[in-house]
Amino acid sequence: MPALRAETPAEPLTELLDRTRWVLFDFDGPVCRLFAGHPARGIARRMASWLDARPGGRALAAGAALSKNPQALLRAVGTRDTEGGTVRALESLLTQEELMAVESARPTPHLAELLHTWYEAGRRFAVTTNNSPLAARRYLELQHLDGYFADHYHGRSLPLRLKPDPYCLTEAVRSLDADPRATLMIGDEPGDAKAARAAGIPFLGYAERPSRRAELCAAGAKHVVASYAEVL
Repeated sequence: MPALRAETPAEPLTELLDRTRWVLFDFDGPVCRLFAGHPARGIARRMASWLDARPGGRALAAGAALSKNPQALLRAVGTRDTEGGTVRALESLLTQEELMAVESARPTPHLAELLHTWYEAGRRFAVTTNNSPLAARRYLELQHLDGYFADHYHGRSLPLRLKPDPYCLTEAVRSLDADPRATLMIGDEPGDAKAARAAGIPFLGYAERPSRRAELCAAGAKHVVASYAEVL
């Protein structure tokens, strides 16, 4: 499937890639399907049950209490837990769930080939994710791909600054000593596109489903691919 472009791209995709020297990868989606064998809805259900057993926990979750998205549940608690104890414990619970999910995660097609080809061309990489950086590191170790990333894992931390906040992107740029104008963020969520724009970093959307590709374009993505085979 050809790359989908929003109207009036800022520059051709080939030119964007030609000037890219550093690449920031979102984790769940662009690197792997993290919850392929350990479903996110089950994690969210266990997180909600944990909150129910904690005094005042359900009130902290408010409208997200029935969410099937663990990140949405954590974000909701983070905005209301002024003392921080509940969100710290909930984040730790989610990290443990993500580490379990790593064991059955499904590799994103062509990622290993992309990393090898782009690394040999002189590009350097980091992970920028709303997931735990521990989970990202563990997955790449299991796939024997961690050598491409060195220690450049920038993920969820406390206090919560989740994308679309650009914090993890700016931290990655700092650790790589990168030029944002020659850096590319690859993500599969509208929040990734918004974070990249806030950080002044060009963005490439990754989306296998047409509906998600449309969402990324609506969020400002100028280029979206359905497979890494399109940019090899």
